[in-house]
Amino acid sequence: MTDLPLAGVRVVDVTDGLGESCGRFLADLGAEVIRVEYPGGSASRRTEPIESGISIPFALNNANKRVVVCDLDSDAGRSRFLSLVAAADILVESTPNGLPAGTGLGAADLLATAPELVVVSISGFGQTGPYADWTATESVIYAMSGVLSRSGEPGREPLLPPAGLVEQSVGVHSAWSALLAYYDRLRTGRGQLVDISAFEAVVHGFDPGFGVQGSAAAGRRDDFPRGRPDAANFYPVLRCADGQVRICLLAKRQWRAMFAWLGEPAEFADPAFDTIPARFAAADRLHPLIEELFAERTRDELVAEGAARGIPIGGVLRPAEVLDNDHFAASGTLVDAELAPGVTARIPSGYVKFDGRRAGFRHHARSADDAADLWSETTDARGLAQATAEPGTHPFTGLRVLDLGVVVFGAELGRQFADHGADVIKVENRDFPDGLRQSKRKDVLSPSVAWGHRNRRSLGVNLRTEDGRNLFRRLAADADVVLANFKPGTLDSMGIGYDELRKINPRIIVSDGSAFGSTGPWNTRLGYGPLVRAACGVSALWRYSDSDTGLSDGSTVYPDHIGGQVAAVAVLAALIARLSSGRGAEIEVAQADTALVALGGRLVRESLAPGSVSAVGNTDPFAAPAGVYPCAGDDEWCVVAIRDDQGWRNLTRLIGREDLADDARFRHADKRIENREEADKVLTEWLSERTPTEAMTALQEAGVPAGAMVRLPELLTDPHLTAREAYTRLEHPLLPAPLPTAVRVARFTSIPDAPLHPAPLPGADTHEIAVGLLGLDEAEYQRFVADGVLQPLEESAR
Repeated sequence: MTDLPLAGVRVVDVTDGLGESCGRFLADLGAEVIRVEYPGGSASRRTEPIESGISIPFALNNANKRVVVCDLDSDAGRSRFLSLVAAADILVESTPNGLPAGTGLGAADLLATAPELVVVSISGFGQTGPYADWTATESVIYAMSGVLSRSGEPGREPLLPPAGLVEQSVGVHSAWSALLAYYDRLRTGRGQLVDISAFEAVVHGFDPGFGVQGSAAAGRRDDFPRGRPDAANFYPVLRCADGQVRICLLAKRQWRAMFAWLGEPAEFADPAFDTIPARFAAADRLHPLIEELFAERTRDELVAEGAARGIPIGGVLRPAEVLDNDHFAASGTLVDAELAPGVTARIPSGYVKFDGRRAGFRHHARSADDAADLWSETTDARGLAQATAEPGTHPFTGLRVLDLGVVVFGAELGRQFADHGADVIKVENRDFPDGLRQSKRKDVLSPSVAWGHRNRRSLGVNLRTEDGRNLFRRLAADADVVLANFKPGTLDSMGIGYDELRKINPRIIVSDGSAFGSTGPWNTRLGYGPLVRAACGVSALWRYSDSDTGLSDGSTVYPDHIGGQVAAVAVLAALIARLSSGRGAEIEVAQADTALVALGGRLVRESLAPGSVSAVGNTDPFAAPAGVYPCAGDDEWCVVAIRDDQGWRNLTRLIGREDLADDARFRHADKRIENREEADKVLTEWLSERTPTEAMTALQEAGVPAGAMVRLPELLTDPHLTAREAYTRLEHPLLPAPLPTAVRVARFTSIPDAPLHPAPLPGADTHEIAVGLLGLDEAEYQRFVADGVLQPLEESAR
C-alpha cells in the first residue's frame, strides 16, 4: 500500500470538544477532513492548557484537517455547508442534540437528501435516554462510568485519571463506528445515522467492568468491594536506585524466574505460590523482599536483567523523561513538528504504521477559506464497490479472519470483526494457552474468554511444527485478515509474516501488535498494559501528587482495550482501501503509541514549558471549583466541574447563594482558582447534605456538569444505560450464571447488534475447519491429530 488507506474518503467535521480526535484519526489515515467552524471559532480553541498562544488540545485534535467558516444562521452559510456535505462521505458532528432540525441541517434532513451519507453524532450521553440533555466532561464520565470507583488508594478519596484518556476513547470508538457505517455503505449503497454516547464509549470501551479482564483478574475478589480496591498488589511499583519500576508476575514461569533471582527463599518455596492469588495474599511479605533486591540497581539495569530472566519489568517514567526517551524518538512515535504557525513542539505523531509508514501528523490545522475547490478530485472506493448486500445485515459477512491474538488486546481486536459477521478463527495451541484461559476453577470458563472470544471458531494447531505452519499458510491463502500481537518478529521467524503470506495471497491484511513496536531499542521488551502505562508517563500522572510514591492505576489494564480498538480501525481502513487497490497491507500498532497519543496534551505542554506538568490529583489546574467531593453517606462522592463564569452563576443560584455570584473572590475563573479552597468549601457544604445521585441530578438540571461516582454493579441498573439497552445477558454452558455484556458501543440505524454465540473451547472447531476449509480427508486429519499437529477439543473438556 503506497497511499494512506483512506485516501479519497471525504469527511465533514463539525465537532467541538469531546470527539474532535475522531476526525484527526480519520485524517491521519488519509481521509480528506474539512472542519467547519462558526464565526469566531470553536469553543475548543480556548481549551486549556494554552501555551505559546495556542490551545494544545485543539491543535493536536485538529492537525491534518482543513478549516472553513460557515455561519449556519445565514442562508449563505447554510448553502455552503450543504454543498460541502453533498460531496462528502461522512459527516461527524457534536453539536448539542445534533445539528439544528427544521433548517435542513438535521441528520434526518441530510439523510433524506443524501441517502448515501454516513452521519456520526457524538454527544456526552447520546441522543436518547434521561441524561440526553446533560453535559459531559472527562471527569464527569470517569465518575459515572465506574472508572473512578476503581481508582485511588484504600481509605483515601477516589482519584481521577490523567486528562486525555476519555477523549481518546470517544475519538477512537467514533472513528471505528464511522468507518463501519461507511464500509456498510459501500456494501449496501445506503448511509445511516450513528449515535455515539461518550458515556457508553467509556463504560464499554475504556476498561470495562463487564468485559475482558487482564490476567491479574485471577487473583482478584469475585465480588465488588465497596471501597477503593487495594490494587497496589496487582502490578506492584517498587523503589530502586534511581526511581521506581513496575513488575508483572503473572505466568508461572515468570514467578519461578523471580523466585530464583531472590535466591529461592524457603518462605516462598511452596508450589502454591505458583498461583496469582497466593502471591497476592503474601504481597506484604513478598514485595519488600523484591524491593530489597532492587534497591541498589537502576531502572535500566533492572529492566535488562528482567528481560534476561523472562520477568516483565518496566521503569516508571515522568513526562519529561518520556520526551527525552531514545526509543520513542527512534520509533517515530514522538516527533518535533510545527503544531501551529511558528510554534514547534515535540508531539506524538500518530497511532499506526501501514507498510512501515506512520499514518500520523503531516501538518497543523490550515484554513481552507481561500480555496476555490475544497475537495480534491481523488477517486475513492465508493465508485468501485458493488452495492450487493441488503441494509440491516452484518457488514463483515463473507470475511475470514485468522486470529492469533492473545490476552486483552487480542480479544478486543478480534471481537470487533466477529461481532459484525466475520468468520473469525481463533488459532491456538493448548500447550501455550492464551492467558485469558486462566480460571480459578478448571470446570468453569473464564468470564474474560466468554466476553472476548464470543462469535468465534477455534482451531487447535501447533504452529511450532512445519506441518502446522503449512496448514496455516493454506488457510491464509483464502483469508482476508491475520491478527497477532506477539513480540516483534515472531511471525516472520515462523515463516508466516506479511512478506511470506502476501506471496500466497496479495490481498491479505496482517495486523501485528506489540508493546513498543518493531523499531527502536525497546522493540524486544516484554510488554503488558501496566508496563506500557509506566513507560509512557501515564502511571506517574495517575497519582495524588508528584511527592506521593504510590500509584493508583493498578486496577486497570489500559491501554489494552483501546489499543485493540485502534488496531481494529486500522484494519477496517485497510479493508476499505483494498476495495479499490486489490492489495493487502501490513499494519503495526504499538500499545505505547496508543498511550502517548492520549497523553499528548500533557507531553506537548511539557515540551513547550518544561517543568509545567505534574501529577495534580483531583485538582483541575484550570478551573474551580472542580474535582471530586464527598457527599452524604459512607464513601459517597460526586464530581463537579465549573468550567466557566456562567457555570458558577448557575451553581450559586441552585444552592441559594446568589450573593456569591458577583463576589470578587469568585466572579471570574482566575479568581476562583486563586481562592480554590474557599470555593470548594461553598460547594462541599451543599453536597454534604445530599446523596451523589441527588446532587448530580440537581446540578445537571441547573446547567452544571456533575456526575455521581458509580460502582460497577450500579451500572447494570443505571436508568440511562437501562433506557438505552446498554447491557444484555451472555450465556455459556460452562458459566455458573449469565454474564452482563454489551452488544454495542454506538447505536446504528441499520447495522444490527452483535449476535451472542458462545465462545468456543480450545480446538472445538478443529475437525470442521480442517475438513471443511482445508479439504483434508479423514485419514489426513487423523494423521495430523496423531502427530500433535492438529489439536481437537480434548475429550475431558467435552
